[in-house]
Order: sequence, then structure tokens, then C-alpha cells
Amino acid sequence: MTHKNYYITTPIYYVNDKPHIGHAYTSLACDVLARFKRLDGYDVMFLTGTDEHGQKVEKSAEAAGIDPKTFCDRVSLSFRDLAKTMNFSNDDFIRTTETRHVTAVQALWQQLVASGNIYLGDYAGWYAVRDEAFYQEDELTDGPNGQKLAPSGAPVEWVKEPSYFFRLSAWGDRLIKFYEDNPGFILPTSRRNEVMSFVKGGLKDLSVSRTTFKWGIPVPGDEAHIMYVWLDALTNYITAAGYPDTESATYTKFWPADLHMVGKDILRFHAVYWPAFLMAADLPVQKRVFAHGWWTNEGQKISKSLGNVIDPLKLIEEYGLDQTRYFLMREVPFGNDGDFRKAAVVGRINSELANGFGNLAQRTLSFCAKNTNASVPAPGPLNDADDALLAQADSLIEQMRASLDEQSIHVALQQWFDLVDAANKYIDVEAPWTLRKTDPARMQTVLWCLLEAIRQLAILSQPFMPQASAKMLEQLGVSEAARSFAHLGEPGRLRAGTPLPTPQGVFPRHVEAVASV
Repeated sequence: MTHKNYYITTPIYYVNDKPHIGHAYTSLACDVLARFKRLDGYDVMFLTGTDEHGQKVEKSAEAAGIDPKTFCDRVSLSFRDLAKTMNFSNDDFIRTTETRHVTAVQALWQQLVASGNIYLGDYAGWYAVRDEAFYQEDELTDGPNGQKLAPSGAPVEWVKEPSYFFRLSAWGDRLIKFYEDNPGFILPTSRRNEVMSFVKGGLKDLSVSRTTFKWGIPVPGDEAHIMYVWLDALTNYITAAGYPDTESATYTKFWPADLHMVGKDILRFHAVYWPAFLMAADLPVQKRVFAHGWWTNEGQKISKSLGNVIDPLKLIEEYGLDQTRYFLMREVPFGNDGDFRKAAVVGRINSELANGFGNLAQRTLSFCAKNTNASVPAPGPLNDADDALLAQADSLIEQMRASLDEQSIHVALQQWFDLVDAANKYIDVEAPWTLRKTDPARMQTVLWCLLEAIRQLAILSQPFMPQASAKMLEQLGVSEAARSFAHLGEPGRLRAGTPLPTPQGVFPRHVEAVASV
């Protein structure tokens, strides 16, 4: 059997400020998918990192009174710390200031020059420092005091300087054909339509170098120029895969990447510019770009000026790590914008985790502790209700796999919770507390079916809530060697007589602290 490989990336995060919920959300989605694939037998490479060049970083460092590299070291560390705190399982963390990356970007530049796709000219146009992006006149709006604004709301300034250009205009038809030949390349579908419309509207050549600042990677052979930050940044995905050594084990195994996960604001760079760069360098194009939405906070747009930026570390402190992970992946249809509301967090924690999954496990395991000698009971003949519950449990992996292969993370969690719901209804209908007196053999069968459903729920919740799921599996007596998806269904069925440790609650209810008067 051919070994299955999977390469997933977050965007590399810009180091002009500390991490916020948007960074945590994107990386969490990638972590869930990476963990799921590993449990499903894939050899996974999960990459994240920081984007450290450009005028915005140079200005932020200057404002902080330190040199750009020291500034980058400091802020990049905060993103590494976030990854540890959120329990992300990334295999690599790339920084664009690393030697391996400088080597890769300069090699890509030389390939683009050799293929006739880069030429020297003069650039004059509107540039937004905040976005590190150039904009056309018809994309701008008028702001206060005659200031022109980019679509993002960032102020723009007129820039005129010598510049190298990438022949993006030559790639429009080939990009359209690529999108048509690969309909799953951009998801969600609404985003694909936006990109198709943009490209069909006509592409202009792209300025890919600057001379008015110095914090960046020098253009090979012309060090008066540094490379445009997006050509630099996007190359990180192949740097980490081993480029420019396209014969290396890592590159041949993992490139092209299976999925670039991005926020919707940077879709154009990943779905238009990056494929064009790769095609022009005669390199394989990534398989998919998924653009997710943005969060608001209690109905308001998140901004520093409003003081409502959501700190993921504070969420973890208040609600717990796995509870926070579950909420962020469960609350919003993945790909859409979503609103963060404290009441919604508490509602998910209490109704679905505490009362739903947690209570199901706690009452089943507590009942076994008292009535089946603290061990897995021996099942007798199964009836239709038992078969239905087990069939739903056994088919859950196929449903969740199909959903996550389309990055429908919220759908996968709904499918998971549907089994929680079904098991809770089953225990209420079968009432093992009554069977204990009327039909002890039937009670054992019901408890075994419940434990088996809980086992599969715990295995399948590992990508979302790794620590809580591990605690649940320990209480079921499931060894670490038996927690992969290969043990779902018949191959991993609980064996009668397996000792069950003393049950302990895994998902406590969240009670808001009441301020003392």
C-alpha cells in the first residue's frame, strides 16, 4: 500500500503585533486537520511560522526603538508560545529571516528570471504600508482629509521608484484553466467565484521589488532592490519542504502542499499570485487554498481602537484549553464570519461538553464502577436499538472524514455530537438503573454498548480536544496504542473484564464568577 502523506500550512503571521484570536483560529483549524490525518494513518507535515520582512516591520521596530531583527525575535517568540499554549502539533516553525528561507527565495527569483517572467521597469502607484500591497485607482475610496484608502481601510500613498515586475498579465488564461480543471482548488465555493471574477477582469504585471527601504531579502545581482514581501513570504511553503533541493526526501514527499489555510483577506495572494509564481518557475501548484472568515466580538468589529481584541490566552485561562478549542471549531460554519459571544461559549461548554458528552461518560462509568465490578461488562445478544447505536458509532469516522476532507469542521463536530445525543437518548430509554433489578444480563449489554459508543466518541474527539479525550480514554482502559482510527469499529471493541479506573469528571460545568460587593 502506498504511504499517505499530507502537508498542511497556516499563513505565516506578520510580526508587527502580538497574536490574537484570528491567528489562534487559523492555526487551530490546521492543528485539528493535522491531528485527524495522523490518527487516520497519514504521514503529516504541519507548518506554521512568522513573516518578518517589509516596511511595516521596519517601522514597528523603529517605533519600539530597536533594530528589526531584535524586534522580530521578540514577536516571533510570542507566536511560538501561542502554539505551545494552544497545544498545536506543528512539525516545523519557519521564520523568513532564516538562512534556509533566504536561499529558497533567491533561488525562486532566479528561476523566474530565467523563465523570462521578471523584468526591470519603473513603478508608480498607490501603496498601503499596512497591507504591504499595491492597489489600483478604482479599488480606492476617499477617507477623511482627502486621504485615499485601500479596500482594507488602510491609508495609501503614491509611490514612484524603479521596480522589478513579475509578468502576472501573462498568466490570466492559464490560471482560469487551472481553476476550471481543479474545481476544489479554492474553497469555500463563494471565494472561488470571487477569485475567478478577479482574474477574468484582467491581471496587471506585479511589482516584486522595492528600493525605498532595506528590511528584506536582496534581489540576486541587484542589491539596491529588496524583494516584495509577498514573493518572499509565500515562498516559505516550499522553503520548509526543502526547496531549492527538489530531489530531497521532504520535497518529493510533501510538495505540492495539500492545503494552505488562510484568512479571506489574503486569498488573492495565495490563489492568484502564488500559483502564477509556481507555474512560471515550472513547480507544482498546491492542491487547495481554503479561506475562512473573520470573528466579531459581541456583534462589534474587532479593533484595537475599540479595545475589544480577543486574547486567546485569556480565553484558555477563563474557559479551559480544550473547551476553547471545541468552541472555536464548533460555533461557526467554517468558512463564514462568526461572532464571539461569552454566552455562546458557556452554552457550548455546559450543554454539549458538560451535560452532553461529559455526563454521558460519567454516569455510564459510575454505574459500571458500582454494578459491573469496575470492569467492562460482558454483552449478551444485541437487539435493534443496540445495533442502531453501534452502527451510528461505527459509521462516524466515514462521515467525519468526508466533512474534514472539505474543511467542513463544524459539520464534522455536528456529526460527532449527533452520536453524543443518540447515546444519551439510548441510556434514557434503556434505563440500566431499572434493568439492574429486572434484567441484569440486559443491563450488562446496554452498558457495554454505551461504553463502546463513548470509546469511539473519545477517539474521534482527539483532534479537537486532545487532553480531555486522553483522560476519557484512560478511564475506558484504552491503551495509548489503541487510540488511532485503525481501532475504531470492530477492531478495537472493548473486551469484557477490562478493568475500569475510578471515574472522574472530564468536563466540569462553567460557572461565571460572581464579583463580591
